[in-house]
Amino acid sequence: MNLNEISYRIRGAVFDVYNELGPGLLEKVYEQALIIELQNKELQVQNQVPIEVLYKGFDLDLQYRLDLLVNEQVVIELKSVETLLPVHHKQLITYLKLAKKPLGFLINFNTDSIKDNIIRIANDKNHPDLK
Repeated sequence: MNLNEISYRIRGAVFDVYNELGPGLLEKVYEQALIIELQNKELQVQNQVPIEVLYKGFDLDLQYRLDLLVNEQVVIELKSVETLLPVHHKQLITYLKLAKKPLGFLINFNTDSIKDNIIRIANDKNHPDLK
């Protein structure tokens, strides 16, 4: 399955969760519901995946975790905040670089318009599926 197909299924799962639960719940609720929907769409999902932080070759032994990792390729960073801030975008970009993954989604469920709060961010524009 290519990244565009995975992306399409992720977006569908996000809409399903939002339409069922609506805004205003804790991030963890959306995470668990989204896992169910992604699996229903035949995607492999891991949650709270630890990522290694290296500095000049040294493991800093820090406990950063990806909210969701889909098909070993796509990082999903979930939020339930009033407004997505530039720091949230930067956080996902950093996670993509640290985890060496090509694509990520920043999703804020605490909104009146979910379609405007699904942000797709590519780590490697040279990846064949991201052109």
